[in-house]
Amino acid sequence: MSTRDETSAPRSGEELDAGKLLEWLKRQNPVFTGPLQITQFPGGASNLTYLLRQGGQEWVLRRPPFGTKAKTAHDMGREFRVLSALHRVFPYCPKPTVSCEDESVMGCPFYVMERLNGIILRKDLPPELTLSPQDARTLCEHLVEVQVALHHVDVQAAGLADFGKPEGYVRRQVEGWNERFRKARTDDVPDAEELMKWLAGHLPPESGRAALIHNDYKFDNVVLDPKDPLKIIGVLDWEMATLGDPLMDLGCSLAYWIQADDPEELQLARMLPTNVPGMMTRRELVDDYARKSGLPIHDFHFYYVFGLFRLAVIAQQIYYRYVQGQTANKRFAQFGLFVGLLCFRAEQVIQSGTL
Repeated sequence: MSTRDETSAPRSGEELDAGKLLEWLKRQNPVFTGPLQITQFPGGASNLTYLLRQGGQEWVLRRPPFGTKAKTAHDMGREFRVLSALHRVFPYCPKPTVSCEDESVMGCPFYVMERLNGIILRKDLPPELTLSPQDARTLCEHLVEVQVALHHVDVQAAGLADFGKPEGYVRRQVEGWNERFRKARTDDVPDAEELMKWLAGHLPPESGRAALIHNDYKFDNVVLDPKDPLKIIGVLDWEMATLGDPLMDLGCSLAYWIQADDPEELQLARMLPTNVPGMMTRRELVDDYARKSGLPIHDFHFYYVFGLFRLAVIAQQIYYRYVQGQTANKRFAQFGLFVGLLCFRAEQVIQSGTL
C-alpha cells in the first residue's frame, strides 16, 4: 500500500537555503553528500517539517515557523534532547541525527532525524485505505496502548527525570495557558474569561502522578505500518513533551476527537478521521485508557475542557501571528473562527457534564 505522507515544493516564504544547509550538514556528518533535494510536508501550523533527500536516502528536518518571536515555544534543542534519550527506550520514537543552534545557518535552531516511512492519517482516510468497523476500533485500541506505553516509560532510565516539574503541573498549565490566551487575543475572538475562570476554579486534586507526556498525541502524529495499517510504528512531533500528569495528556488528545454523532458545527472542526464507523467515542477512549493504564478516572470533564481550551489557545497564537503579519500563510486566516468554536464547545461540556 502506497499511502506515504506526500511532500511538495516548500510554501512561498518557507523555503530553505539548500546550499548553506548542505555545507553545514557535510561538516557535521559524512553521511550527508550532495546534491540535496528539499520538499515540505503538509500541515506545519506550528513547527515546520521538511523532507531532505539525497539519492535513496531520506531525513526529516524540523525548524520553528518563520516570524516566530517566542523561541521558548519552539525549542528545537529541547525536542532533539527528548528524541535522543527516548528513542533508546521507546520503540516508537524516531532517531535524531544532528542538531544546530547556530542561527547563521538558517536563521533559527533546527534538527534532522531519520524518516519513519509509513501512513499518516489526516482529515479523511486515504482512498487506498479501507477500515471495517472492527479495524477502526482495533486502531483506536492500539492508539491508546501506545499512549499508555509512553506514560509508563521509566524516565530515570531514559535520563529524562529532570525534563519537567510534575509537582503542581495542572495548576501551572491552567495559569500558563490562560496567560498565553490573554496575550495573544485579538478583538474578533471571544474573551473566554468565564471559561478561564472555570478552569482555575475546578483544578483536580494533586494526583502525584508523574509521567512523560507527549502533549499533542493524535492520529496525524503517529505513523502506521504500510503493510499493516492497524499497527503503529512511530510517534512524531515531540515539541511539547514534558513530565506531567498523564490525564492532562489524554485530555489534550480528546480535544481533537470529533465523533460521528457530534453536532454539525463541531464537525466543522474535525481534523482527523475519528468519525469513521467503528471508531471509539470519547467516553470509550477514556474508559479504555483507564483499563490499560490502571489509573482510576472518576471524572474526566476538567481534562477535556482544558484540552479544548488549550487547543483554542494554540490556534489563537497562530492566528495572532497571521493578524500581526508575522506569517502570510492563508491557511491561518480562518483560525479565529476555530478559536470561537472550541471555546463554545468547552462551555457546552461545562454545562452538560458530558464528554
